[in-house]
Amino acid sequence: MAKPPASPRAWQRMLSGRRLDLLDPSPLDIEIDDIAHGLARVARWNGQTQGAHSFSVAQHCLLVEAIAGHLNPDWSDAWRLMALLHDAPEYVIGDMISPFKVVMGDAYKSVELRLLAAIHLRFSLPAEPPALLKRKTKDADKIAAFLEATELAGFERAEALKFFGRPQPLPRTVMDWLNPLSTEAAQERFIGRFVELGGR
Repeated sequence: MAKPPASPRAWQRMLSGRRLDLLDPSPLDIEIDDIAHGLARVARWNGQTQGAHSFSVAQHCLLVEAIAGHLNPDWSDAWRLMALLHDAPEYVIGDMISPFKVVMGDAYKSVELRLLAAIHLRFSLPAEPPALLKRKTKDADKIAAFLEATELAGFERAEALKFFGRPQPLPRTVMDWLNPLSTEAAQERFIGRFVELGGR
């Protein structure tokens, strides 16, 4: 009698030695060093950006957190930490461009949400962020996308306005996050900000 076929592997091995199951992710298998390492090596816009370095998801997360903090100065460190981690699942599943997410439908989103819930629990945050936080972080994310599109990815302003909306003016300290960093610098800055916001 033939053996039934083995189930396909659904876990990813991390440099920390952890094995993260994408179908049933455990908070115990999540390490901030793995997240920072992965995000610093995943390029936004599929690498189609200007500059000596790719614009990484780690740097995008730093930009979004800086924008959200500027627009919502009353936010707690925990809320800002959730903003910093808003794209953290991409350390495992990569940064899929929006048009391809549309093609993939709910399958991608369900994996992404399971991973994000596990990441939040690992760092003593609520599995499901408050609705207001999600909405405000999305607002900051769209502003970041507009700036990245026009400053780095070659979009005309009119085209970016159509897709991402009109951004608010931002201070230079926030805009400086648009200067692409090396992989090592992006990873280091991400970890540094995580610690500043009380992550452990």
